[in-house]
Amino acid sequence: MSENIIILMIGISTFLGALGLIALLWGVKTGQFDDQSKFIDAARYDNEEDLRDAAMMEEKKKHREKKREEKKKKNYMPAD
Repeated sequence: MSENIIILMIGISTFLGALGLIALLWGVKTGQFDDQSKFIDAARYDNEEDLRDAAMMEEKKKHREKKREEKKKKNYMPAD
């Protein structure tokens, strides 16, 4: 009985693997993964406000890193 189940499971997994491979090959053949306009559209629809927000987030990140470095320099040790 368990041999039949194992053979059935191997058959089903082989079928599903083949189905996935066929879907991948179809996607590659039809160009589903070709997105040549992605970066152009990103630049085209990006506005000034988003760029300012990104710059501000980068400055905050640098500021936090500086604070961490200063804390390490002070050899800060929490109370026991």
